[in-house]
Amino acid sequence: MQKPLPPVELRVPTEEDAWNWHRVFDDPEVMEFHGGASAELSEYEELTARQRRHHAERGYCFYTIVDPADGAVIGFAGAQPWPRTEWGPVGEIEIGWRLGRKYWGRGYATTVARRALEDVRAAGVRHVVAMVHAENARSIAVTRRLGMRQAETFISPVSKVTGLCHRLDL
Repeated sequence: MQKPLPPVELRVPTEEDAWNWHRVFDDPEVMEFHGGASAELSEYEELTARQRRHHAERGYCFYTIVDPADGAVIGFAGAQPWPRTEWGPVGEIEIGWRLGRKYWGRGYATTVARRALEDVRAAGVRHVVAMVHAENARSIAVTRRLGMRQAETFISPVSKVTGLCHRLDL
């Protein structure tokens, strides 16, 4: 028997969400597969601004995830064009998620990833990818729950980290 997925609210990131994301991701466990160290606030300011542009131009983005029970920001999830031009699935639409540590293991990642798939499908996107660090078993499990298949392996030219590219036809 499958447990019910938790309710969440998604919103286009606000300027204030740069601070919210910085705060909720300021944890070595959360950042283990994202460079290992907390990102600077300025990186989240740029990221939230980019997501607002994506939403205005494409109808989807990495949304801020809000817990409707208490209004707390718990992370982000959604879709965006793959942000790199020098490696990886260049030209593809990537779905992704990142949650604060205390929200892991509750079904939030699967819930928000499914909502992201609905948005990109509604926008006419036919295929998506999810790039996952090869050692990130939790995110690999989410890709499986979404019905994605591992298709390629990429190695970052800078960090030399192995990333697994999972694909899904919508």
